[in-house]
Amino acid sequence: MARILVSNDDGIDAPGIQALAAALKAVGEVTVVAPEREQSAASHALTLHKPLRIYEGRPGQYAISGTPTDCVNMAVHQIMAEPPDLLVSGINRGANLGDDVTYSGTVSAAMEGTLLGIPSIAISQLFWQDSDYQTSAAFAATLAQTVLDNIAAGNPLPVDTLLNVNVPDLPQRLIRGTRWTTQGKRRFTKDQVIEQVDPRGRKYYWVGGSAVLWEGDPKSDHAAVTAGYISVMPVHLDLTHYGALEALSQWQIPFSSDGEPDPERS
Repeated sequence: MARILVSNDDGIDAPGIQALAAALKAVGEVTVVAPEREQSAASHALTLHKPLRIYEGRPGQYAISGTPTDCVNMAVHQIMAEPPDLLVSGINRGANLGDDVTYSGTVSAAMEGTLLGIPSIAISQLFWQDSDYQTSAAFAATLAQTVLDNIAAGNPLPVDTLLNVNVPDLPQRLIRGTRWTTQGKRRFTKDQVIEQVDPRGRKYYWVGGSAVLWEGDPKSDHAAVTAGYISVMPVHLDLTHYGALEALSQWQIPFSSDGEPDPERS
């Protein structure tokens, strides 16, 4: 039976992770290792300046006093007797589309799994007041089984690649299908940092814009979920812009190790 590690950034008690863990039990043996409290937007942070603690709760579930990245490391190196065959991070309450993948703790848990050589999936759901996680959990189980079946058939995920999934806020009967997508691009049109005043007259600030404009790439993750499709985006860990290397190699940067002018430029 496949060993599946489940993590998230919303915390061990979040409804999304519990729905995900329950659905994945049909696919394999599930171990949950997640932050003891919410760590949204923690990105790929590691805890280096204080000790971590493990708190065992429900059977097979462990809370960690750290970030999602900490959780994956603790699971692999301390908690699980053998490395997992698959890591699934989520189900995040809210989308992780476009540029948000760089901030997301949900995606970063999957990044850490990928760095450790574990096939990894991050799954998030657009969320409104009356939403539940049934559609996302069902899709996560289907995708997890698909990944494991392809690994068994000799067709694994490409090296250093994870899958970032975003599910529309729709019941399963209204989902139009699945699309392979690219990373969208969004920008805040106003109020990216909101200034307010507390009762003592001192200023304080909330980060996060209230008005977002998405660029119109029809192949993007945002375009897919807006149209009622589940977005599945391959994310590669190598951030090198290879297309820019040739152009930038024409630059000459006038710096040498001894502070003298570069002789090739004299």
